[in-house]
Amino acid sequence: MKKPVLTTVEEAPPSKPSRADLPPTEGFILVVDGHFKTWFASLEAAEEAARNLKAKFQMLKVQTYDAAAKVWSAPF
Repeated sequence: MKKPVLTTVEEAPPSKPSRADLPPTEGFILVVDGHFKTWFASLEAAEEAARNLKAKFQMLKVQTYDAAAKVWSAPF
């Protein structure tokens, strides 16, 4: 028995996945226990997220990373 042919629905072109082993080149990144987690457009937003996360989970090592200047912040 033949399988029915499905009509094609317009799909968005597949996005190019970012590589997990390369650091981002722009913006500010929240780093948790040495792993890049979330991208932010401003340093203030990244630091606020870091402080909130550290307040909830004191055992984590939370930092921010400035991708353009390639600068790590002191751990929160």
